[in-house]
Amino acid sequence: MTDVKLKLITEIRDADRKEEMTLSEPGKFYTRDETEVLTFTEHPEEGESVKTMVTIKPDHISIKRTGAVEMRQVFQRKKETENIYRHTYGDFHMRTWTDQIEYRSLTEASQGRLFISYQMTVNDDVTQRHRLTLIFEEERES
Repeated sequence: MTDVKLKLITEIRDADRKEEMTLSEPGKFYTRDETEVLTFTEHPEEGESVKTMVTIKPDHISIKRTGAVEMRQVFQRKKETENIYRHTYGDFHMRTWTDQIEYRSLTEASQGRLFISYQMTVNDDVTQRHRLTLIFEEERES
């Protein structure tokens, strides 16, 4: 298991609006066979923290979040997946169509990078374009 520092950039677009959120947290990276895993805890300014686990396999990526929200979102290139997002404000049905996945492992370079471009429809109502970029590198002793 390797200590990493990571930066998560999320872009959300709909017809006339673009929203971007950036998060920097310490995390852990480990690899087992063809699976690589990143774990970290999101500490929002308000509310309780969310534990996040990103599992990277050759044929799909899954992001599991527990705490203030509960969800497991799966990304498979050119496929649609579904999940339920559980939140204090209620449960939301989500459909995700993944356009693109790019991944560079920490085992291949000094900086790992995961990029996912996808469209998400919530409750069969609003569809938004999303871009998720997760950059991570080994935490160096200073």
